[in-house]
Amino acid sequence: MRIGVLGTGNMADALATHWVRAGHEVTVGGRDAARAQRLARRIGGGARAAGLRAAAASGEVVLAALPFGAGAEVVRELRAELDGRVLVDCSNPVGPGFRLLTEGGTSAARLLAEAAPGAEVVKAFNLCHEDVWRLRPPVFDGRPLAVPLCGDGAQALALVSGLVRDTGCRPLAAGGLDRAGLLEATAALFIGLWVGEGADAQAIAPPLEYATGGPLNPGDAAADGR
Repeated sequence: MRIGVLGTGNMADALATHWVRAGHEVTVGGRDAARAQRLARRIGGGARAAGLRAAAASGEVVLAALPFGAGAEVVRELRAELDGRVLVDCSNPVGPGFRLLTEGGTSAARLLAEAAPGAEVVKAFNLCHEDVWRLRPPVFDGRPLAVPLCGDGAQALALVSGLVRDTGCRPLAAGGLDRAGLLEATAALFIGLWVGEGADAQAIAPPLEYATGGPLNPGDAAADGR
């Protein structure tokens, strides 16, 4: 598959490296040509450097590895090149104090969709630090990392699901693009717990068999007066 990458930062580096190893053709695009060339060389595997416009036009799937606040502006400039393409948003609109910058408003993913109405936007890869994406593969306690995806198009979701598997992870359907804001809010909550409190965010979720009120054994029920 041909993949365009918008941005030359750590997320672009980590994810594109997986995809090149999986045999995809990657074009890295940035406003700074020298940075784009350095990243393409570091990724290796035939990755090439280009400007943002050429990178957007090159891919069947385009990763927007752009900070919130700049992403919609860049995507709006490239809307003609992004027409008919799958656009993956991995941004987190999280500000000082681990505050969700879009609270009460439009999600970052929806802002990209509005900026490039001809693209099919999928929210993915936003719940982990870039160093997690550098792992080969991200497996913890024998369990591959699950990556929630939010999007409206079946074909777009299928393509991005394949890219998730190329990182060694498991795609997890999380609903339509209208639910992308929930993923972004989850990131704000988790980052606040991890960084602000030093807490294990995984500890807040019960095992799956108890998630919807799994049956208690008779002794437990009696103790609760049920």
